[in-house]
Amino acid sequence: MAHFAKIGANFRVLDVVVVADTDCQDADGNESEVVGIKFLERLTGHPDWIQCSYNSKIRGRYPGPGYTYDEYYDCFIPPKPFPSWKLDKTNKDWEAPTAEPDDDYIWTWDEASETWVNSSTLKVANPE
Repeated sequence: MAHFAKIGANFRVLDVVVVADTDCQDADGNESEVVGIKFLERLTGHPDWIQCSYNSKIRGRYPGPGYTYDEYYDCFIPPKPFPSWKLDKTNKDWEAPTAEPDDDYIWTWDEASETWVNSSTLKVANPE
């Protein structure tokens, strides 16, 4: 099975669909992104599709609605969680202005104060 992201305005992912391998094969029986896109264009009338990978082998991570396709990095980027967060150009993920504390407590980001807030007085169970 092949997966394709339906792309809308500003490269925003609108949906992700699964296409049978046989609908993505060229005349020699090889999987082809171009063939899959042409199949989806004929089927849906929507012109903008990009192949993605459920196991993240291509284009970074598996997208969902609200993700954005970045042409420069040729990857999918998740929605920005908070206005103050910046995109890390290396791992293509959002990072808070300050690092989350590295301890056994559960922390949540408070955008108003731009700080991490201890969510509970309970520690996370040690999996060891």
